[in-house]
Amino acid sequence: MLRLLKNLKPYWLAIIGVVFFVFLQAILELFLPTLMSNIIDIGVVNGDIHYILLIGLRMLLFALIAMAGSIAGNFLSSRVAIGFARDLRARVFARVESFSLEEFSEIGTASLIVRTTNDITQIQQLTVTLLRMFLRAPMLFIGGIIMAFTKNAQLALLLLAVLPVLVIVVYLVGQKSMGLFQSMQTRIDKLNLVLRDYLTGIRVIRAFNREGYEQIRFDKSNLELTETSQKVNTLMALLMPLMSLVLNLTIVAIIWLGSIRIEYGSMQVGDLMAFVQYASQIMFSLIMFSMMFIMIPRASVSAVRINEVLEMEPKIIDPVATEVPATLLKDEEHLPDTIPAKPGKGLLKFDKVSFCYQNAAEFALKDVSFQANPGEVTAIIGSTGSGKTTLVNLIPRFYDVSRGSISINGVDIRDISQEKLHNMIGLVPQKAILFSGTITDNISFGGNHLPLEEIKRVATIAQASRFIERMPEGYSSMIAQGGTNLSGGEKQRMSIARALAIHPDIFIFDDSFSALDFKTEARLREALKAETRDKTVLIVAQRVTTVMGAEQIIVLDKGEIVGMGKHHDLMKTSTVYREIVASQLAEEGLYE
Repeated sequence: MLRLLKNLKPYWLAIIGVVFFVFLQAILELFLPTLMSNIIDIGVVNGDIHYILLIGLRMLLFALIAMAGSIAGNFLSSRVAIGFARDLRARVFARVESFSLEEFSEIGTASLIVRTTNDITQIQQLTVTLLRMFLRAPMLFIGGIIMAFTKNAQLALLLLAVLPVLVIVVYLVGQKSMGLFQSMQTRIDKLNLVLRDYLTGIRVIRAFNREGYEQIRFDKSNLELTETSQKVNTLMALLMPLMSLVLNLTIVAIIWLGSIRIEYGSMQVGDLMAFVQYASQIMFSLIMFSMMFIMIPRASVSAVRINEVLEMEPKIIDPVATEVPATLLKDEEHLPDTIPAKPGKGLLKFDKVSFCYQNAAEFALKDVSFQANPGEVTAIIGSTGSGKTTLVNLIPRFYDVSRGSISINGVDIRDISQEKLHNMIGLVPQKAILFSGTITDNISFGGNHLPLEEIKRVATIAQASRFIERMPEGYSSMIAQGGTNLSGGEKQRMSIARALAIHPDIFIFDDSFSALDFKTEARLREALKAETRDKTVLIVAQRVTTVMGAEQIIVLDKGEIVGMGKHHDLMKTSTVYREIVASQLAEEGLYE
């Protein structure tokens, strides 16, 4: 928690203002009971109306200044807490942006959402409480004890005897609540995950009539969170009545003992009334401490979860600038990323690449070696689970290879910054992802401020212009989140147009034509030839008809290359490829 609070340094001036106003408010509140006792013991006893009015006006002035100090202190503390939470959210988001897919899998998307929203809100609320109460409570506590001793030292000893009881109660409740708050945040993560699964998978859930099952899942997670919340709130609810009980019993004891001392003339009525108010201030300061102890355990759990994100080191990082090998200086196109040179034309090479997912029992890819040349189409085909998408994900460094290397233009991709690497690659993912916004926004997603003519050009190549121009607002038409107002084929064509718009050196089409009919796919592939004639093109496909015309076809099976070459060569040399071709084309009479 303290590590996060160190980030309050930029707000030191506002915090000094909070300290000043809170101190001013506390000092004035401590003087009010003494002024009231003077009114009773001097003004009322002597019947001095002028004195009563004079001291009364002074009390009113003190009260108004204390109120103004309270308002100013609360305003500044709120601004500090809100700004601190804003900065913390920005830091967490920036950290998450640097994560590889491995870190996302380790923490979980649902948990990251909760940590960025709910957990930071807990920290924000605690910050406000600390600024408003953590400073004021000790001032009232220490000042109240000092003023109580000035009124009557013997009665003040009674207060000191009660304080350990209150401290023990607050400590025990705080210790017990820590584990419950940790469990509660975990259950919020789980509920968020269930709800996210339901909302994103609503079509499948309804198609398979699984609403009842999802309702049971949600009810179970909701009930677990409710039960934990009830335990926490029950524990917290016991604290305030216990504190109030001790406070009221203490005041009764003070009044009883004070009345005896008044009877014997060793204490005045006004002093007793002031003493009761000081006792109330002391007890009230302890109640403020208890409120902080209610919030600190939960905020501490949230702080730990936030620190886990901030302190998690991404496994994929950009290279440190190093000296350029002399052999690379001979060819500008082969300069590594550390030198401000124009990227090459996209010569892609896999050299004995193996990859294993975190905590997986087996390698997803094993000793994969091939070269994809500019101006050629390299197709990757294989059965489901053969490692096609895994291979594609390694090229933009969504994951890093476990063994071997991947190079572009002779430079290991680990020696290229991620930003420049991604600028060299136009990826059309297996699942077309679109964002809420206009069609123009989505197509120009990889390069801001693209002219409308260029957007129309790439949309035409991607065979998307026809359905876009039929929409009411054309290229200004809005796309719903996730592209839910478009068909699968339309989303794929939008994704292809987005990749074309950045003019990369390497195009990767990860099963990107699966939702297109044969006629549209044929037109698209013909249009792509001119656009990609000097580019490296990788096509991952399930359909044999998509890969048959490629200059190089790579056949994957269980993470290994079991065939490589052109279609007619593989028909002779690769059993796996012949089986794939036979299974798809035999029924259409195309297989010989």
